Amino acid sequence: MKLSKSINIFLEWCKNEKNYSIHTISSYQNALSDLKKYFIEEFGEEPNIDLIDTEDIRPFLGWLHDKSQSKNSLRLKISSVKSFFKFLRKREFIEKNPANSVFTPKKEKKLPSFLQKHEVQNLIDLFQNDDPISARNLALIELLYSSGLRISEALSIKTNDILKQSDSVKIVGKGKKQRIVPLGKKANLAIQKYLQLRPQIAVKGYSELFITKTGKPLDASGAWKFVNRSMSFVSNAPKKSPHVLRHSFATHLLDNGADINSVSEMLGHSSISTTQIYTHLSVNKLKEAYKNAHPRA
Repeated sequence: MKLSKSINIFLEWCKNEKNYSIHTISSYQNALSDLKKYFIEEFGEEPNIDLIDTEDIRPFLGWLHDKSQSKNSLRLKISSVKSFFKFLRKREFIEKNPANSVFTPKKEKKLPSFLQKHEVQNLIDLFQNDDPISARNLALIELLYSSGLRISEALSIKTNDILKQSDSVKIVGKGKKQRIVPLGKKANLAIQKYLQLRPQIAVKGYSELFITKTGKPLDASGAWKFVNRSMSFVSNAPKKSPHVLRHSFATHLLDNGADINSVSEMLGHSSISTTQIYTHLSVNKLKEAYKNAHPRA
């Protein structure tokens, strides 16, 4: 059976028997159309499916790469080809699956957005802590950048979670795991100033540190809106959110030589591999260090 015919049978099966979405079927169709083009370009003909072996399929990845396709696109297309040949084997159109041992690229990780150090300072300079809400906003910005908290963690802090004597804050993170995180001097000052003004808007029954002007707990939506609006004045970063301050915290610490294990612990990551993405952001620092230190640089 020719490749084209088997592709049509597979797509019909996807549509009529599996009831896949139009998007999924289109994705399979595009990938298998590329596979057919690859065979015609590289071998000069459309092959019979029972003559295709693993060594015929492996160069397909390089062929796609030469077409300037993204890593995620390569991954999806190879995955589609694997599904196609798995179907052919299951239906006994072929005796063995030639795509079984074909390498599938790992999913491409997007590097997190972060602010430059001067942008963080410009952001902080926007706030005057002379009223409860402005003081609250400054304290939250300082805390997110100082301690690298998730917004959910910051908003769950109670007033008695601020540990003045040790300049730290008690956090309840993912999976209800507790950790103690250092609190920067400037963040501590901003929080103490806010605590002085907080009684002006506080109402009984709410012990959350960050509250609204009506005394109720500040929610993630409200925090996101004011952080996003404030960042738009100081940065052209594509993303403007509280999480960007967490990314900035990690990146700046690693840029300044902090130990990755310590940063991982402060971020509350369960695995150090989660933290390692930030080391890619500091590649220029690594190059600079290499250039200054290596005798053959």
